[in-house]
Amino acid sequence: MGPKEQHDDQPFEEQEALRTILQGTAAHTGKEFFRELVKRLAKALHTESAWVTEFIEKEQKLRALAFWMGDRFIEGYEYDVPGTPCEVVLEKKNMLHVPKNVVNLFPQDPDLKKYSAMSYLGAPLLNLDGSVLGNLAVMDTHEMPEKYRNVALFKIFADRGASELRRIRAEQRLREREGQLSRLFDSAMDAIIEIKPDLTVTQVNRAALDLFEDRDPDKMLGQSFEDYLAPESAVKLKNLLQGLRNRPLGQRYLWIPGGLKAVCERGNSFQFEATLSCYEHDRNPYCILILRNITDRVEAEKRIDVLSAESEYLREELELIHNSDEIIGQSPCMVKVFDEINQVAGTSATVLISGETGTGKELVARAIHGKSRRSDKPLIKVNCATIPETLIESEFFGHEEGAFTGATEQRKGRFALADGGTIFLDEIGELPMGMQPKLLRVLQEGEFEAVGSSQTQKINARVIAATNRDLKKMIREGDFRADLYYRLNVFPMVIPPLRERGEDILLLAQAFIGRYSQQFGRKMKPLTSGDKNLLRSYDWPGNVRELQNIIERAVITSQDGTLNLANILSGGLYAEETNASQTFPDRILTAEELLQEERQNMIRALKATCWKVAGKEGAAQLIGVPPSTFSSRMKALNIKRPSE
Repeated sequence: MGPKEQHDDQPFEEQEALRTILQGTAAHTGKEFFRELVKRLAKALHTESAWVTEFIEKEQKLRALAFWMGDRFIEGYEYDVPGTPCEVVLEKKNMLHVPKNVVNLFPQDPDLKKYSAMSYLGAPLLNLDGSVLGNLAVMDTHEMPEKYRNVALFKIFADRGASELRRIRAEQRLREREGQLSRLFDSAMDAIIEIKPDLTVTQVNRAALDLFEDRDPDKMLGQSFEDYLAPESAVKLKNLLQGLRNRPLGQRYLWIPGGLKAVCERGNSFQFEATLSCYEHDRNPYCILILRNITDRVEAEKRIDVLSAESEYLREELELIHNSDEIIGQSPCMVKVFDEINQVAGTSATVLISGETGTGKELVARAIHGKSRRSDKPLIKVNCATIPETLIESEFFGHEEGAFTGATEQRKGRFALADGGTIFLDEIGELPMGMQPKLLRVLQEGEFEAVGSSQTQKINARVIAATNRDLKKMIREGDFRADLYYRLNVFPMVIPPLRERGEDILLLAQAFIGRYSQQFGRKMKPLTSGDKNLLRSYDWPGNVRELQNIIERAVITSQDGTLNLANILSGGLYAEETNASQTFPDRILTAEELLQEERQNMIRALKATCWKVAGKEGAAQLIGVPPSTFSSRMKALNIKRPSE
């Protein structure tokens, strides 16, 4: 929907079609999502059939995820791509509309004749990197004239289908990675046991079962690990767990000094050394015991550590796909951002993203990674402002066991985890001066040493940095190295603040309203003209993040589907101006102050009407003067649009 096309101006029939898309698919995922999608697509476009497929590139086939024909679903449908209309769609990666005589145009397609097809409309389903995932198509036994409404609706259905297919692919990658992690967990030579704070066993690997002569996992799971320990060792372990849980997060790990004594089911006993660590998952505490197989422990821990970290980042990516919108915007400044993303994504160039807090710099970084050739590798994020200066080198480059107090095991750093992928250095302006030359070396040479190691590691990681600070000013003040700045600034990008994005404010507001109305189970009315004026006229110092928070609050406090925007925004938008005029209510203003008051009042009116002077709901009408008078006062007070 373009910036000037408003939701409440759409024909009733199109609104109903959009509503049936959302209502029919919002509650479903996977197979049921696609079945609802094609069924409702055929209904919305009044066509005989509709289908959504996934592309099997090696076999040059399309396999139906759902196929609706007439009044039923056709199961197990697949067909060869060559010679079909879908071949044109997939090769050109663009929509194809054949209003009539489709059989004559594609005589090699046997199914067109079989289903008495007269017309066809299809579109590709694309991944974020532009590769083809599948296609969405409709077919009818009658002519299908070209209508803007039909094409627009079909595009919406195609976007919904592509998003779901991308989500499924990301979920599949996560399952594969977790399966690999599970196989490594079971194949590790060291015995690994997960327990609760009360010592209840929740997970064991094969080596642990072998070690305790108990090959049936059901006999260990759910039992107390105390049953496998000598009495004095059980008491020792409980005391260590209690002390460990009282430590700050990030320090809940230790070697068990002196080891523990185990008692097996058959009465055998043995001493073992172990590490103990605690963590929380879904606010539930767990502890991990690694019983040391000294010979092979180092390599096993490395592999498990790396795969655990990569799995966690894949979880984060899946969560973003599921919960976050893609970058929304149609304003010229955002079109420029999209163009720059496309320009740089396919390269390995270092990118420096600048912009105010809350403008979406991380979303841009994720978009660049998602469109790059590294998209199948992790995007590792580091917030330079949240890591203590004493730990930042270890966080970046890892450390060896014993490198410093508390370094009880070897740990890989973020750059090593990003090898082959992308590392996103957020708030790079907060990087301590002592770390800047080490980062510069990684950027220039692609190498570093872990803390406590003399061995140089080589990595190939693409660097994207972001900042809301003026790095050039920091260079002049001696707080940032000029050579590091120039190395980071290979491809600079500036994300515009929300106040400069015009009608994007309304597009984003509509998207957030849709998200939170679904999340909170509320049916919201469309934005009123008053709501739109409020949203346009607010300065948005917190940018997109502030807009999101305000919309969420407005939905929560809504009454009968009406947003509570006026009350929420009035506190931030007008309080300062109102307070300024009421601070000294009896003070007589000078002529200059009166002119400034008039100027500010006219600017507020212009912002509220998107700088529309004349006509209905124009700035002149809001103030109550003729448009010619308003225009002449604009010239006299030197009021110009920001872009002029």
